[in-house]
Amino acid sequence: MRNDGYLDADIAVSTRKKGKKIDITYLVFPGEPYVIKDIKYDIRDTVIAGLLKADKNFVRGLRPGTVFNVNSLDQERKRIVDKLINNGYYRFNKDFITYNADTVSGSKDINLTLLLHKYQDQNQKDDTLHRRYTIRNVVFQSGDPEDSVIHLRKKVLINNTFIESGQPYSAKELQKTYNHFGRLQAVKYTNIGFREIPDSSLLDCRIQISTNKPSTISFQPEGTNTAGDLGAALSLTYQTKNLFRGSELLSLEFRGAYEAIKGLEGYANENFEEYGAEARLLFPRFIAPFLSRKFRRRVTATSEVSISYNLQNRPEYHRRVLSAAWRYKWNDANHHDKYQIDLLDLNYVSMPWISERFRTDYLENATSRNAILRYNYENLFIMKFGLGYSYNNGRYAIKAYAETAGNLLNLSSHVLGASRNDLGVYQLFNIAFAQYAKADFEYTKNWKIDYNNTLVFHFGIGVAYPYGNSTILPFEKRYFSGGANSVRGWNVRGLGPGRYVERDGNINFINQTGDMKIDLNIEYRTHLFWKFNGALFVDAGNIWTLREYPEQQGGMFRFDHFVKDMAVSYGMGLRFNFDYFILRFDFGMKAVNPVYTTKKEHYPIINPKLSRDLTFHFAVGLPF
Repeated sequence: MRNDGYLDADIAVSTRKKGKKIDITYLVFPGEPYVIKDIKYDIRDTVIAGLLKADKNFVRGLRPGTVFNVNSLDQERKRIVDKLINNGYYRFNKDFITYNADTVSGSKDINLTLLLHKYQDQNQKDDTLHRRYTIRNVVFQSGDPEDSVIHLRKKVLINNTFIESGQPYSAKELQKTYNHFGRLQAVKYTNIGFREIPDSSLLDCRIQISTNKPSTISFQPEGTNTAGDLGAALSLTYQTKNLFRGSELLSLEFRGAYEAIKGLEGYANENFEEYGAEARLLFPRFIAPFLSRKFRRRVTATSEVSISYNLQNRPEYHRRVLSAAWRYKWNDANHHDKYQIDLLDLNYVSMPWISERFRTDYLENATSRNAILRYNYENLFIMKFGLGYSYNNGRYAIKAYAETAGNLLNLSSHVLGASRNDLGVYQLFNIAFAQYAKADFEYTKNWKIDYNNTLVFHFGIGVAYPYGNSTILPFEKRYFSGGANSVRGWNVRGLGPGRYVERDGNINFINQTGDMKIDLNIEYRTHLFWKFNGALFVDAGNIWTLREYPEQQGGMFRFDHFVKDMAVSYGMGLRFNFDYFILRFDFGMKAVNPVYTTKKEHYPIINPKLSRDLTFHFAVGLPF
């Protein structure tokens, strides 16, 4: 209480005995808080006084009329210390700043004086001005006693060092140097030290760099479970962390998976096999022309090049996907803002084989033919460009991403007068290409009630629209609802679009997708004990199509009806927080089901049935 300005606070204690137990009650009488009437800054170092006075951005943090608060006094002291240690005052610390507080007799007013003392040396009788240090030399050394060579190019060392000769010492630039070296894959640890030059205001800086092992190999087995079909997967990853002596990370991954599929009749086998290979090269900087050195040093950037090939063999079809990408990612200096540019993202999807039964039953049968299904089992080429932005300050977070595909190819086809196929679609080397635009936005807000309790609100919306050379979105770009991170009263891909009712369980993974998605979630999180946390939640949302498809009756988005199409669920969850990851178990119940129109079925919250309405989800990490 006294730290918060209640200097006359008093406490009374009363006890009441119950058998062998005693109830203790504390009565707090805070009284009126003391208020700062007058504040003076007594800065006895004239050079520092001039420095602070000349800085127009430096505003006094303590003002008359505010409550006398110890935390505010500490914050003001820290603010002045930060200002000085970032302007050459290498030896300055908070002990050089003290306060004198005089109370006015008969009132709650305090006259406060902040004193900034001169430098005090044990070997000198008189106080002196604080020295303002300048960097003289910056040298790099190996931190490995068994290897005196730093396996990084000199330019890489210089570009990641913000401590420069001829500049005043700055704790901020010191931390920035640690941060930049810390993100380099080739660097194991960094140690930075300073040596004072006798009888001067100069510092020599020594930066010791210890590098990691140049390459690693990892082997990871895992179990898989796809809609109840059990299987196994193996992955082998080779990484070299300093490919061109600039901390470039080359990663080569090979993966194989196998699952036994149940419930398929009339096919030659019931096995699913997947093989994949991916090569990724990450540069810890911008690989791009026309960027100033100042901009490159202000942000922490990554340039990524990747190429991958994926082979899938199912009883119904064989699928091949060849992908290549070039993208940039960078963080701003405040570390809250993150940006991403997918400069080029290419995907070629081919279907070299489709079983006759699958083709007859779903692709060519006049009664069960599905345009969305058929479109996604044809060879397709996707060339996209994307932009992403995210912001997170711990209290709220924003994510936004937009992408577009096929525009350049469509324009080139028009200009060159390319031919069309029987469906009127332009082709690239006899392969149709997709054309669409897609945008996603998410907002998450955290209200910290106290140390153990938090209320979280989440809103997400996404819209994708095929046009030009496409009338249907590629399956990978379509939205689905339900699942552990959406409306948790439904299984993944078990909800929507709109009021659509599933009629064919064999192809619901296609029909229960859409061109638009809305999610609204509110979740109360509380700590239970040890590493166990609990949660109560309410979810709402759905997906819709933007065009009327015969296979998805009732799924089209309409402004006058979309609120009635919103599904609602509620539930509770249990989370195991192991610091590095969180295991999550959520139990969701349907509250409003848009599929039905009768009151009893439309509002299952009125007449809940566990067998019908309960859905269990297991996931890793928080939903938002």
